[in-house]
Amino acid sequence: MTTTVFGHRGYPARFPENSLAGFSYALDHGIEGLEFDVHLTKDRVPVIMHDERIDRTTDGSGLIESYTYAQLRHFRLANQEPIPSLAEFLALVTDRDVQLNLELKTDKIQYPGIEAIVMQMVHTTQLRRPVIFSSFHLPTLKTCQQIAPDESYCWLTDKPVAQPTVLVAKEHLSGLHLSHFQSGLPITERIWTVDNPTVAATLMKQHVAGIFTDDFVTMMQVKQQIAN
Repeated sequence: MTTTVFGHRGYPARFPENSLAGFSYALDHGIEGLEFDVHLTKDRVPVIMHDERIDRTTDGSGLIESYTYAQLRHFRLANQEPIPSLAEFLALVTDRDVQLNLELKTDKIQYPGIEAIVMQMVHTTQLRRPVIFSSFHLPTLKTCQQIAPDESYCWLTDKPVAQPTVLVAKEHLSGLHLSHFQSGLPITERIWTVDNPTVAATLMKQHVAGIFTDDFVTMMQVKQQIAN
């Protein structure tokens, strides 16, 4: 198995995280996969940001769900871009050869209807590869499965997983997205967030399915060195 290198929230080593500029640069410079995070605004528009609040990454403050999409667009990321919508992101990646990992950010706030809204948008976009859907909130993935049972779903966790093979089979998952590598698992395993080249090389030699990194350029160099 070859390890897929995912740009974690785009290319945060050079651009604001989850910014269209970071995603665009990654797409134009050979990125294999893109990981991004989706929330809902007050008027149920999917937007891309990691945190539930806009305080850390914009010039505003407050919860995403407390603003309408129009109100949210007044705030700016560090590069003066507005907070991107899922629609803008999907327009950017339409017909591009990139593996997408869409994380539904529902572990702290369960946005009513986010699963159906997001799935409908993804399914009406011309994508070359099936999207991987992930979440820390397993019930979110179960709701997605009811809508589209044949998609790829992976549970996110930062804790060791007991009997991972049993869990994956029981919950009809495609794999696990873990913060630490668990050796010897006969299942798809992707690791976050890997920014150390030595750690990345070790994981690639273990043939993990993917790594999520803030610096995809360096990790692609590591991958090429191992291939050579």
